[in-house]
Amino acid sequence: MKPLHLPLEGHDLLAVERFKDDTRHMAEFLILSTHCPLGRRGQYKRLFLTEDEYARMRSLERQGQLQIRRHAAIIEGHILPDKPKKRRR
Repeated sequence: MKPLHLPLEGHDLLAVERFKDDTRHMAEFLILSTHCPLGRRGQYKRLFLTEDEYARMRSLERQGQLQIRRHAAIIEGHILPDKPKKRRR
């Protein structure tokens, strides 16, 4: 869930990066660490990423430097949001 008090920075929804052939992921994330290479602590950003860039971002998340809040797959410029997991009763 996007924090309401932070402005969204990074790529716009119609950014050129979204339509590049190698773009496969969109991620919105909150930077938690002062030493994060993707920005300053407290920034909330959206980026369109390749497979390698997304793998690096997941690594930074495991290290506690950022928290991915939203993710979507990108196929030929189309945004396909992740479906919520079904709850079994």
